[in-house]
Amino acid sequence: MSAPKREEFAHFIPMSVRWGDMDSLGHVNNVQYFRYAESGRIAYFEALEQADPTFWKEHGIIMASIGCDFLAQVHYPAELEVASRVSRMGRSSLETVQAVFQGDKAVAALHATIVWFDYRGNKSLPIPEHARAWIRAREVLAPQE
Repeated sequence: MSAPKREEFAHFIPMSVRWGDMDSLGHVNNVQYFRYAESGRIAYFEALEQADPTFWKEHGIIMASIGCDFLAQVHYPAELEVASRVSRMGRSSLETVQAVFQGDKAVAALHATIVWFDYRGNKSLPIPEHARAWIRAREVLAPQE
């Protein structure tokens, strides 16, 4: 995966590196990037609950897979930004791209597959059209469909 660029994203959240995020080698531990990405994903989709009060309650998203390319070390103290976007929408799955930026430099690039899911029925669902429209409206780069 090539290093993402800031202009590919419309959604950013700030993230402060905590002392406890570091490992014994003195840089941010690899697992922390998955936590940073989780915070970014939740913030991205949180606003959808305003348009759909059943989101997170009856249906929503679940993680199917996630990966990370570690591009540079980060040391405490540091201020980061987590950028999130949906790059592809299938019938019931979404592919996301996220980047952790320190200034203009991407220090990690994450890619995930998430599934639209019926929490009560315990099965995948087609992505509702209102959710597709909501995602399309907030992206700088149109998701593949």
